[in-house]
Formats: sequence, C-alpha cells, structure tokens
Amino acid sequence: MQAARQRAKELDANDPLRHFREEFQITDPELIYLDGNSLGRLPKRTIALMREVVEQQWGEDLIRSWSESWLPLSTRLEAKLAKIIGAQEDEVLVCDSTSVNLYKLALAALPLRPGRNEILTDEANFPSDCYILSGIATKTGHRLVTAQSGASEATALVSLSHVTFKSGELYDMSAMTEQAHKAGALTLWDLSHSVGAVPIHLNGANADLAVGCTYKYLNAGPGASAFLYIRRDLQEQLQNPIQGWFGRDNAFDFGLDYKPRAGISRFLTGSPNILSMAPIESGVDLILEAGIDNLRAKSLQQTDFLIDLWETQLAPYGFSLNTPREHKKRASHVSLGHPHALAIDLALINEAKVIPDFRTPDNIRLGCTPLFTTFEELAIATERIAQIMRTRAYERYLNDAPTVT
Repeated sequence: MQAARQRAKELDANDPLRHFREEFQITDPELIYLDGNSLGRLPKRTIALMREVVEQQWGEDLIRSWSESWLPLSTRLEAKLAKIIGAQEDEVLVCDSTSVNLYKLALAALPLRPGRNEILTDEANFPSDCYILSGIATKTGHRLVTAQSGASEATALVSLSHVTFKSGELYDMSAMTEQAHKAGALTLWDLSHSVGAVPIHLNGANADLAVGCTYKYLNAGPGASAFLYIRRDLQEQLQNPIQGWFGRDNAFDFGLDYKPRAGISRFLTGSPNILSMAPIESGVDLILEAGIDNLRAKSLQQTDFLIDLWETQLAPYGFSLNTPREHKKRASHVSLGHPHALAIDLALINEAKVIPDFRTPDNIRLGCTPLFTTFEELAIATERIAQIMRTRAYERYLNDAPTVT
C-alpha cells in the first residue's frame, strides 16, 4: 500500500491539471469525494457568481436584468457548450431538465419516420430515459424494444446513453449512429455521463439529437438546467410537443395563435430558469480552460491506476470489475461489484470518510473527476475500502436501506 501511495504522489506532482483542484470549495481535506460523476463539487467561482446574480441582478437591477444579463446568458452558455460537445452554436439549447428535453425530442422525432412502430433502447440505458420512452410509446402506439440488437426497418428512433450509468462503458457514437442511419432510424443520445468527461463529436458522428445534464462533470450544482442538441438540418422539420410562449415567434406580442420560432429556439417552452442556468457557466469555463482532451488523458490515467489498485488490493476481498478495461470503451468512473456493495458503500460514507455511490444490484461507483480528484485520494480510498473489508465494518449496515444512494 505504501508503494501505491508513493506512486500516487509522483503522479500528482507531475499532473499538469493539478492546480484546478484549487478552483473548488474543499472544506474537509480528509474527505475523499468520488461521486463527481453524480454531483460535481462546488466551484469557488460559482459562489461569487450567484451572489452577483441574486444580490445585484435580481436584487438591484430587477426586471431590467432580462435584457441586460439573463437573455444573453443562455446564448453565451450555448456557444460554450457547443465547443464541449462538438456541435455548432445554433444546434444547442440550454433549458428545462434532461428528462423534459428527452421527452420533447423523442416525441418530436417520431413523426419524421412514419410507418415505423418501434423505439429502440437497451438495458444499460438510464431507467428514467426508459420510463419516458415507454410513456411516449404508449401515447403514440409505438413499441419500446429493449435489446442489444441493432435497428431494423421497423425502428423509428434509437435512444441510448453515450456512457452507461452503472458500468461506465463508453459507446462508439459514430459507429452506432451510422448503423441506425443505415436502417433508416434517427438517433437520440443521452450525454449526461459523458459531457465534460470524454471528448464528444456530435457533428462528427452525424448524430441527430442529444440531451444532457450539467450537474455531474460540468459541476453546475443540483437541479441545474439541462441542454438539448438538434442537428441543424432537422430543426425546421421538428415541432416542439410542449408549445410555450418562449418557443413562439414574437413572444412578447402575446398573441393567442402559435407560430414557432425559427431554428432550435422553437424548443423553448417557458421562461428560462435563471437561478438554475447561471451556475453552469463556471463549470463550463473550467472545462474549456483545462481542455477536454487533457481531461480525458488524466481520466484514463486515473482509471487505469484505480483498476490496478482494484486488482492488487480489492479483488482478494471478492470485488469484481464491472467497468471495461479498454480505453475506447471506458469513461471516467470505475464500477466495482460486490454482493454486499450497498453495506460497503454505507460503511465508507459513515465510517471511512469516502463518498462513492451505490447502484443496484451490486455496483459501487468510484468517480474520477480530473478537475479535482487526485491520484493520492484514489490510493487512500482503496486503503480505506480494504480496511472496511478486513474489519468487516460493513456488516453493521447489512440491514440498512437508505432512501438515496
């Protein structure tokens, strides 16, 4: 273990991104936070930014801030996000939640493929996505197919997670999009576990549609606004199924008829959620400053290191590796399986000052967030997991069933 700790210190000393850790509020240096793949840490810049938004823009400038600050905010965010996801500025919209955006895009896409009655997903997709697709299928008379096989002549839409939430497996977006297109289907990608963690090239993959959240690797905070992507040539063909005043042309003439705005803005519905949008900018700026390729290189180095630690220190305690070893198939968290995973997770949080997360049935997810995770933290966390197993401290939590994991 000492050798692993020494190796970690050497890697940290040579890490060109190590100074970004100072950009985050870390009040307890003993606490090892490995759940940035679920909720990112708080950037220090966000504290000052939100004070400005609340005290000055809302408190002093009042409604004048719509024109002076708040409407320009969404345009600015969309331009920055476009660079991270490999899209054009006019192909990205910041609004609503990931679930609402998925609903809007999936329901809008189906009429473009008349005569096809299937929506295709797989068992690794995020459950909420499947719930939404299932509801849409019931509403429209389509059939939701959950399978590993590719699209067929009956498939209207293929909807998948770019990175699967349990194992952290990274899908080949270009190859899978091409396969769907050959079958005549549209694609809708959920980028929630990939944006800010791996390079994304939506235009390069010729992806049709995408959604994603901002509170994981983009560190925008709980409940932060999500985003959607529509390839430029599809925008005028799609109709927003939740028509609201902000998606209407000339919204402020308050007419009772509805004519959609041109381009992607037709997929706006209600007023922008400014207090949920504003925190996005700090996290996005940090990603752009660090460079997504640099973050990807460190992420692979950290997950390689963590997998080595699993093999030498944790596998003897019955932990299995549920994450692919191949770089091209791995994102930025390592999932370890164990029959007592939930109890181990609770023991780590309550007794070892390590915060991972648990995903049923047996996954402990260890998130590597290159902006703030250190190699030494990974080495120490592994030591603490091994200690939990040696002392059998997890047995105190075998009957616990927390509401949130």
